[in-house]
Amino acid sequence: MGLKYEERYATHPADAKSYDTNRLRDEYLVQNIMEEGNVNLTYSQYDRLIVGGAVPVKETLKLESIDPLKAEYFLERRELGIVNVGGKGSVSVDGEVYELDYKEALYVGKGKKEILFSSENAEAPAHFYMNSAPAHEVFPTVKIGREDAIIIELGEPENSNRRTLNKLIVSDTIKTNQLQMGMTELHPGSVWNTMPAHTHSRRMEAYFYFEVPKGQAICHFMGEPKETRHLWMGNEEAVFSPTWSIHSAAGTSNYTFIWGMGGENLDYGDMDICQPDELR
Repeated sequence: MGLKYEERYATHPADAKSYDTNRLRDEYLVQNIMEEGNVNLTYSQYDRLIVGGAVPVKETLKLESIDPLKAEYFLERRELGIVNVGGKGSVSVDGEVYELDYKEALYVGKGKKEILFSSENAEAPAHFYMNSAPAHEVFPTVKIGREDAIIIELGEPENSNRRTLNKLIVSDTIKTNQLQMGMTELHPGSVWNTMPAHTHSRRMEAYFYFEVPKGQAICHFMGEPKETRHLWMGNEEAVFSPTWSIHSAAGTSNYTFIWGMGGENLDYGDMDICQPDELR
């Protein structure tokens, strides 16, 4: 029990066209993110974003550096976003403790040396979902509660995509170097997210799906708009989306997902839209 990590390489869209199901899953799908007693990290060559999870039970878990970083400590050259998708917990940042309830977020700036994760109740442990990106400036550590989020209502029930978008760690709420994170909640009866689909060559993205009911699944769509592919996903699983790929999904039930981005700019509206009837 402790720290686990793996690495993922970037792929060319021309290569991805030839991938079978297993290869697609190996390249883009991230599973086993939430394991009790562990910190699990996946280091991607897409803008060097790290996706991870920490599930402390009885013992506190520490976020330590991993070999690919070649760093003395994890945030030596990085910033970190955390969203709690489990029971009540806390994150200690160089001795300062931040309590995070369900769906509350925390931004931790570059240079913080000791990050510790704890759960209030071992019977209902916290599930801390994390995104981390390279950083060059130091910004303050900030907690973003549900009341602090920028909330946008999107979609229509007749199109099965009624959803509530919560901007958590974005340039409109706090200062970051390149990291952006938010949460989109599908309303009952709606299943489509991020439709119309889009790409943004300035930024990569990662999606983390949760609140997927037992026995249900998510069909995540990726690939170039004229050459799409799909991945079937379960609860508390994530997917890397390259800059050239769309990122959209439909579920067999409503669900919630956390989106995280890293890249060249912080403009949330920077999207190259592709209408549904243009997809192939």
